[in-house]
Amino acid sequence: MQFSQDSSVYGARNNSQVVERERVFMNKTLGWMTIGLLFTALSAWYVASSEQILNLVFGNSAILIGLFLLELGFVFYLSARIEKMTYQSAVLSFLGYALLNGITLSVILLVYTLTSVFGVFLITAGVFGASALYGITTKKNLASLGGIMFMGLIGLILASIVNIFLASTGFSLLLSYLGVAIFVGLTAYDMQYIKKYARLSQSDSEESGKLAIFGALKIYLDFINLFLFLLRIFGSRRD
Repeated sequence: MQFSQDSSVYGARNNSQVVERERVFMNKTLGWMTIGLLFTALSAWYVASSEQILNLVFGNSAILIGLFLLELGFVFYLSARIEKMTYQSAVLSFLGYALLNGITLSVILLVYTLTSVFGVFLITAGVFGASALYGITTKKNLASLGGIMFMGLIGLILASIVNIFLASTGFSLLLSYLGVAIFVGLTAYDMQYIKKYARLSQSDSEESGKLAIFGALKIYLDFINLFLFLLRIFGSRRD
């Protein structure tokens, strides 16, 4: 009987440690995502406020293409090298990507009104929060959902390329709704897997820090893409 009680106490203590580790890791991951979004917003605002920088970036296709390629390079570098790079390198790569993304996204502040951009940001935060909460709390394994959403993302990219030539407004709106659905699903899927990362991590280790950065990158991309698709649907363009 005494052994049973001791085992019960040990199990409860061990479970509380897992819960606390998950909480710390999730807060760290969401914190880095928030910092990344802040860097992107400040970068976009600064570039949009400077006519000289706008002309330099968007008046030269080579520079714009170079920025897009550099952004892709940061994402692929973080994804492929996260285990071998130092924590400091992971942080700098993530923040560098967030800054570059702000430069290329600055054009939306010129196309859409500030009121609608802010309003859609709040909508995005709400949708993202609900999707993330579902991913964290559901007992259902979302692995199959992640696979479906990934295939849907590939289809979305191909359809978007086709629509460049079709230039169909109606089809573009349909793709925007599809994009919202895909990134809602991916947000839930990614949050569930970030929770699994938390169970494997050690709170104060460098590996835990790098996993948090990698998780932050994944949900940062989910948030940004969700925001862009919602902006296409609900955003008000400038006259």
